[in-house]
Amino acid sequence: MKFFLDNWMLIAVALSAGGMLLWPIISGGGPGALTPDAAVQLMNHEKAVVVDVCEPSEYAAGHVVGAKNIPLGQLEGKLASQVKNKAVPVILVCLSGARSSRAVSIAKKLGFEKALSLSGGMGAWRSANLPVEKA
Repeated sequence: MKFFLDNWMLIAVALSAGGMLLWPIISGGGPGALTPDAAVQLMNHEKAVVVDVCEPSEYAAGHVVGAKNIPLGQLEGKLASQVKNKAVPVILVCLSGARSSRAVSIAKKLGFEKALSLSGGMGAWRSANLPVEKA
């Protein structure tokens, strides 16, 4: 106990540093996450396919221009038929980035190694003033 009392400041610094290292993962910006600008670069240079994993009503309210709609619950059964080339990057999008992060693991399980999630979802896309299409 004396060790903790004598070194409380070092322990606080270590915990703060650990928290800062974990923050990108907790906030959805972890491995397999893209910023809106990076997503646009992939779409323009590598012909990435955008898949919106929102429900149809959310998709109709606004989505990335040219995105295909496959709700998260149907992703495992429909992704391979909608995106034929598994070598092309697949950008998964939802409203906040939470569902698309889960969708990345499903896509990778199906063999889409370049599956990525749009960090922050449609909220980040709109904040970056990028075009939105309504159905």
